Amino acid sequence: MTAAASDGESAAAAPAAPLGAVTIDAAVELAVLERSGFVESRHIGAAVVVGPSGDVLSELGDANAPVFPRSSLKPFQALAVRETGVRLTPLQTALSMASHHGTPRHVEVVRDILRLASLDESALGCPPDWPGDRAARDDVIRAGGGAQPIYMNCSGKHAAMLLACVQQGWSTTDYLDPAHPMQLRVREVIERETGDGIAASGVDGCGAPVHAISLRALARGVSHIARGATADSAWLVESVLANGWAIDSPNEQNTLVIDELQLFAKLGAEGVMVMSTRSGVAVALKILDGGLRAAAIVALELLVRAGAVARSDVDTLLGRFDLAVLGGGVSVGRIRVTA
Repeated sequence: MTAAASDGESAAAAPAAPLGAVTIDAAVELAVLERSGFVESRHIGAAVVVGPSGDVLSELGDANAPVFPRSSLKPFQALAVRETGVRLTPLQTALSMASHHGTPRHVEVVRDILRLASLDESALGCPPDWPGDRAARDDVIRAGGGAQPIYMNCSGKHAAMLLACVQQGWSTTDYLDPAHPMQLRVREVIERETGDGIAASGVDGCGAPVHAISLRALARGVSHIARGATADSAWLVESVLANGWAIDSPNEQNTLVIDELQLFAKLGAEGVMVMSTRSGVAVALKILDGGLRAAAIVALELLVRAGAVARSDVDTLLGRFDLAVLGGGVSVGRIRVTA
């Protein structure tokens, strides 16, 4: 065997590098946690801000690398549902985009959507979970209950997809299959709204397909929806802005941003956050360690720098965020943006 042949065979046998999010070398420091004057932790990642026309206003790190937006894809999924002809109330619409905490109010709205489809909770394809809200979880335990799919934070999205399937005459048992008409519509909406192709696909924590796109594409897509480019997207945005508590839970950062600043905002697992003004100035970011504790403050800071949100309004809101670093029950530091 010649050396050339040996080299060729070795190259052919070498496994391909896995596709993934922005690398550490292509990322930047976005925020730090300080304790007693010492930087204890650093959050690195990438972020991008786009204008109403989709032009990049600022970029930190490699915003062209693909990421799994996780629940930040829910506005696109909800838009796909609405475009099938599903007509939900504003509150039900907001729940279809929620990463809710399973409070009784959240759960009842999800049940209302299932009733519209003449389905019960057994139709939900998301995995069983406990309510994220501590009081709601305690109530379930006291009542002798257990984890249920309806408590899972994505159950509103699943209920809305099931309703679309029923109204369209599509099967409901395999609605999470990537080849199902519901999921094909979601793909079409993502590519249309972002103006970009899907780099990879996987399975989200709730069992639904999740699609990798760049932060630039994600920001463009959110901008397009937030400025109400169509009547359907305008309905989604107004529904969220009128029902911030439904998207997350009262006093959570995502809800506070919606209620106090009237920004269209949606967090995603593993450190993803999107925010946009109604005019379409939008930010998308990914924190590589997967943590969300700094995501909202970084996104807000970038919108302030872009002139899209007033500094005074953000400073007032941050006073309601739980950003203190405690030592012995006393504040000894803070989480702050460094990008």
